[in-house]
Amino acid sequence: MRISIVTPSFRSAQWLPLCIASVADQAGVVIEHIIQDSCSDDGTQEILAREKRVRAFVEKDQGMYDAVNRGLARAEGEVLAYLNCDEQFLPGALKAVADYFQAHPEIDAVVSDTIVTDAAGEYLCHRCALVPGKYQMWVRFPVLTCALFLRRRVFQEMGIHCDTTWRALGDWVWVMEMLRRGVKFGLLPEMTSIFTDTGDNLCLRPTGVQERARKWAMAPAWVRLMKHLFVLQYRLQLAARGAMNRKPFDYSLYTLQSPGQRVNRRALHPTSFWERRQQTA
Repeated sequence: MRISIVTPSFRSAQWLPLCIASVADQAGVVIEHIIQDSCSDDGTQEILAREKRVRAFVEKDQGMYDAVNRGLARAEGEVLAYLNCDEQFLPGALKAVADYFQAHPEIDAVVSDTIVTDAAGEYLCHRCALVPGKYQMWVRFPVLTCALFLRRRVFQEMGIHCDTTWRALGDWVWVMEMLRRGVKFGLLPEMTSIFTDTGDNLCLRPTGVQERARKWAMAPAWVRLMKHLFVLQYRLQLAARGAMNRKPFDYSLYTLQSPGQRVNRRALHPTSFWERRQQTA
């Protein structure tokens, strides 16, 4: 099974080599890594010119979600995903994803778990994924897109593309459209991905805060009234998944100090509480 990974890129030369390395060292699966760069002027094009492990396309786009759409349209794999420059895959992640899809031919999209680190690669929290629900999604988005994988037919046959009118919450709109169109989700209860809280992530910028307010204003009135019940449901589902009581665990990633080799880190006090995400919610 071939997996295509798309990475939208714009002035992320600092992080891009780590992302590329984390895809390139995945074992047991055939991988296509597409970099969709919006004419970056920070050294990214020089990196891509000498990088043989990716298919690079340098062209102006209309933002991150337009870049994702362009890359996914070029993808040739049976399974598709997109991974931002400041995100990584954990060792063995894509083999686990391929095995899941092969064992569950009825599933269209798979969600999995994510480790959130700071810019130095130190553990901040973990995010246990849940199969998204159409109404609960208004209150809690239970997956990070670095841990979301879909069959090619969802994008290329069903035509479920990213909505480029959104700048930061296009992920949420994309998944909501999948639910509306009847995409069947499955849950892979494994850590597959790393999200780096760099302090400048698009979803955590003021634009993201503004779009969350816009999204909430669009929610059905009865959902807004029952917000606290949906939050309680979400927390109970996380508790059932064991998100609240994980034991210390090790993980391996590339860092700015070690861009050519994975280093091991340990989550001594695992928590599902992401402090900065809560501050911007």
